[in-house]
Amino acid sequence: MAQFAVIGLGSFGATVATQLVSLKHDVIGIDINKKYVENIAEEITHAVIADATDEHVLQELNIQNCDAVVVAIGEDIEASILCVLHLKNMGLEKIYVKAKSKAHHMILTHLQVSKIIHPEEDMGVRIAQSLSYPMVSRYMALEDDHFIVKVEVTEALNGTRYHEFIGHAPEVKTLLHKRGSEIQLSLDPQLIMQQGDILVLEGQLDQLKRLSKHFK
Repeated sequence: MAQFAVIGLGSFGATVATQLVSLKHDVIGIDINKKYVENIAEEITHAVIADATDEHVLQELNIQNCDAVVVAIGEDIEASILCVLHLKNMGLEKIYVKAKSKAHHMILTHLQVSKIIHPEEDMGVRIAQSLSYPMVSRYMALEDDHFIVKVEVTEALNGTRYHEFIGHAPEVKTLLHKRGSEIQLSLDPQLIMQQGDILVLEGQLDQLKRLSKHFK
């Protein structure tokens, strides 16, 4: 379980926050708008009415201890930038920011945030998934708790035999293995995986979670 903060609880921010909670993470949601906070208070771990442009407020909320922060402040570009500056000053490394315009995007690029987002509501789900499982580059939900995911073999799995890896969650099906331009649909259990290999996996969310631990 990781701890995330979502600053700005409009449509996009609320979607990210609730999706992260559904993935069993702790989430603190922050907004200066009382209505937004009240709307989501029962759905996330903590919901706070606060001014995120005040660095002292962020410190009092222990935002510096979060694994990552999503800045989803909507219309107020100045507030978004000021919030990001405070987070950078506090030493946070993983900062995902919703950009309102090209100018906003350009400034965020210079601030070197982890990811700049130009969202619609459905992107909230995608960002939540990528925060929870950084090795997942693409995914598709088939039904409740059932997914197809595209993952890249990390350094942690380099040199591991396929059967040893999949043995951690034997219920998961491997639909495809790709190395360079070579694609295999049927995998040899003795295949030695290499960093950069691509796997397309199908399974229940809890089974995929078990596998995800071995990518780190």
